[in-house]
Amino acid sequence: MKTRQTLVLLVAIVFTGLGVLGCAQDVVETTTAAADAIDTAVARTDGPTGTGGMVASAHRRATEAGVEILELGGNAFDAAVAVAATLTVVEPMNSNIFGGYGTVILYDAERGEIRYLDNNGRFPKATNSDVFREAERLQDMMRTAKAVSTPGNLHGFEALWEEHGSLPWADLWEAAIFHADEGVGVTAPLGRAIAGTWEHFSDRAKEIYGAGGEPLGEGDWLGQHELAASMRTVAAEGAASLYGGSLGEAIIAEIERRDGFLAMEDLVEHEAEWFEPISIDYRGYEVVTAGAPSNSFAALVAAGIMTRYDTPALGSNTTAYLHRFAEATKHAFWARLQYAGGPEVNPPPFDMLLSEAHWQEQADALDAARAGRFEPPGPTSTEGADTTHFVIADRWGNVVSATVTLGHGFGSAVFVEDAGIWLNNSMAYSTYEPKGNPMDATPGNRKHSSKSPTIIMKDGRPWAAIGSPGGHTIPQTVAQLAINLIDFQMDVQTAVDAGRVAFAEPDVLLVEERVPESVRAELEALGHNVRSTRRIGLAHALRIEYNADGHPTRFIGAADRRAVGTAVGLDTTP
Repeated sequence: MKTRQTLVLLVAIVFTGLGVLGCAQDVVETTTAAADAIDTAVARTDGPTGTGGMVASAHRRATEAGVEILELGGNAFDAAVAVAATLTVVEPMNSNIFGGYGTVILYDAERGEIRYLDNNGRFPKATNSDVFREAERLQDMMRTAKAVSTPGNLHGFEALWEEHGSLPWADLWEAAIFHADEGVGVTAPLGRAIAGTWEHFSDRAKEIYGAGGEPLGEGDWLGQHELAASMRTVAAEGAASLYGGSLGEAIIAEIERRDGFLAMEDLVEHEAEWFEPISIDYRGYEVVTAGAPSNSFAALVAAGIMTRYDTPALGSNTTAYLHRFAEATKHAFWARLQYAGGPEVNPPPFDMLLSEAHWQEQADALDAARAGRFEPPGPTSTEGADTTHFVIADRWGNVVSATVTLGHGFGSAVFVEDAGIWLNNSMAYSTYEPKGNPMDATPGNRKHSSKSPTIIMKDGRPWAAIGSPGGHTIPQTVAQLAINLIDFQMDVQTAVDAGRVAFAEPDVLLVEERVPESVRAELEALGHNVRSTRRIGLAHALRIEYNADGHPTRFIGAADRRAVGTAVGLDTTP
């Protein structure tokens, strides 16, 4: 394979490094002139294109790693492993193929089917959730080994490759290993995350992510040699090296030293899990996302309610549209809290939630002249916003939409020094009162999540792939993306760039500053508790065009201009 320093040939590249990626919160205070006031379906130049595939991710190096795999003849599933591994190196605060978890939606062109891969793992069998209820400050528990759940990403991406990949497993790790060993420049997002979490770092972590006793900042060089060694081990031995092998032993030794719950038994018994996706018909398009045990259904509930309105007539990001969307997504948020469950225990009532009758009932109850008050159905919890999303499509029409995370930035801040691995803090996002509620950290149970990777189908083929980080704002961002693409017929870059709103507890409407000030004022006049913010989510998306025979002919990508992501299209020779 060519050296990682060789520029990828035959690609169309767009760099959108004009903002700052979220560190401690998904909604961060940064903006750029290039991202201002893109709020209508005004025609404009689309994102990068390609004839042989598309990759869009939160970092240029990760996107290039995926395109290199496509260029070598690999498919979207091969490229997904390379992208996920490289993101572990270049944005270690947000994603980790070893210590993290996530949700993947994929389309297999040969089988003609969409599949849902759940990488979220389970709570350790030794979990004692009473320690969270008894904690004086729950947020302090988020940065301890007790918050670490069974990591699922590595098993998941190996299962993805085993069932759908084509290139040798070891080849998929070369870019990540190269960048971990040779080093990468620290981006503004990474620098902010290091500084924001510095007090929780171990001495060894401070040596790697700092210099002279100070945290690395934007433009500094970061080498991660222990991480590179771990990746070489996985490239040679597969996921077994973590789920029972030497990497697993290193992880458990660190957990035991810090008095956490995770045990080798949890790692050995873990396996990748495939579940059924769910979908709705949205004005002739099929919008598909993850079913139970994910809470992704909230995105479909919000979008479904909006089908009860003539959304195009309301207009993109007008007061009338945003008021109705805010009320629809408020109900979807309520439904997520009320009906979160797994396929075996407390399964969500999809027949009701995804029905036109339910959507109409909610639309009829909506006051077009006044914001309703949010009354949660029970206990609530926050969810980490430090996450990443990427999308990939290949020349055969295979598609991957994946959202992965560590929870908070750098997860639990537990660093496995011998392995260079950060571990998640997914248990910190459970609901601990009352004890035994469906969102409690129950030993051995699955973790529910709002991650909503989505594929939109048209005429039986993938038409678009979308997704975003953002904790509980994820389903709301995904619903807005789908509406932008379908109702307002935006090109994919404009759909990603358009201003967003999101409901947030206890009863706040977050509204991006790119939404006109007059509209924000009118929303306040309707009774919304408006809080202006610079950014909601960090979406990446793509669209696919086909010829008369149903073969993909053109791919269009979009990286969110709110941050430093990159979309790259691969061109094939005639």
